[in-house]
Amino acid sequence: VQLQASGGGTVQAGGSLRLSCAASERTFSSYSVGWFRQAPGKEREFVASIVWGGRRTSYVASVKGRFTIDRDNDKNTVFLQMNSLKPEDTAVYYCAADMRYSPGTDFYYWGQGTQVTVSS
Repeated sequence: VQLQASGGGTVQAGGSLRLSCAASERTFSSYSVGWFRQAPGKEREFVASIVWGGRRTSYVASVKGRFTIDRDNDKNTVFLQMNSLKPEDTAVYYCAADMRYSPGTDFYYWGQGTQVTVSS
């Protein structure tokens, strides 16, 4: 499956962005999807994930209550709604997919990144 991430940009602290991860396959509903981010000089970090059934989501502690992951299977797209953004959220955000129900952070398919910059 090919993944296309979009929706990044530059916002002020406290602002919001909605990232999209569009898939090339109509069977995308059968994939669990994760969002990851990598800031300059830092290792890639897990941000959020949603299983293929859509009933279970996971978040890294630093984004809980601010970010929401959801999916629209009719559009083969997974979203990451990011609210109350902080400068430390600045990173390149990647989406990833895997056919396993709960791949943890070990996703097989990866898309290109989209830059998110939060100014103070």
